Amino acid sequence: MTESIAARGLLIDSVREGIADGSLELGAAVRRLRTEVAKMQQTQFAQMCKISVRTLIQIEQGEGNPTLKSLNAVFKPFGLQMGLVNRPRKIR
Repeated sequence: MTESIAARGLLIDSVREGIADGSLELGAAVRRLRTEVAKMQQTQFAQMCKISVRTLIQIEQGEGNPTLKSLNAVFKPFGLQMGLVNRPRKIR
């Protein structure tokens, strides 16, 4: 079943908010966007983003040291890019 544009937008917003509030790690966010929104296998998605499959795997597993260019490449299809956000303050 094909998801509506609105449903896909809600998923993207959910991932963006999860990254912003720290409840979702970057790798998990990329994996979720790839599987739930783009509905692509790693090989297809990496090819579309013009990065290697190995780089995508490392990003999704939270390993390695991806470049800003690579991170922006995986977020671009969803209308997102890396940036700075305020961190939530921890109450002591």
